[in-house]
Amino acid sequence: MKQFMWLFTFLLAGILLGGCSSEDADKKDPVEETTAEEPVSALKLMENEKTGKYLADAQGMALYYFTKDKPNTTNCSGECLENWPAFYSEHLDAPDGFNKDDFGTITREDTGKKQTTYKGYPLYYFVNDKAPGDVNGQGVKDVWFIINNETIFAQ
Repeated sequence: MKQFMWLFTFLLAGILLGGCSSEDADKKDPVEETTAEEPVSALKLMENEKTGKYLADAQGMALYYFTKDKPNTTNCSGECLENWPAFYSEHLDAPDGFNKDDFGTITREDTGKKQTTYKGYPLYYFVNDKAPGDVNGQGVKDVWFIINNETIFAQ
């Protein structure tokens, strides 16, 4: 009986080690990942009956600005940031009607994370926008608005 237990243990160990090595084979080479170019996020110009045309991310999720923000400074943190998550894309293409030079990046003081800006104003998502094309954040508390190519910021 001891001979069979030894054999069973040896076979089980071989199966387990074989399973681990197949997982490693599926992993990408880290050198290959670091040398690949960063993907470009193409912003979209979408349209809604109520709001007209507006700026959205590559997946069609609306982007908003907060009128209480200042150029290159966010005033949305804590619970506000939970409801209005920051938008960030390292490389992006601006849609027709937008100037790529109007987009920039800030580093948030509260989280230390980067956030994309449009004409200096930080961009956000709205947590109640559940699907591409939703614009549920438009006009919330008269301080949250979608971005379009006619957006004028108070200076």
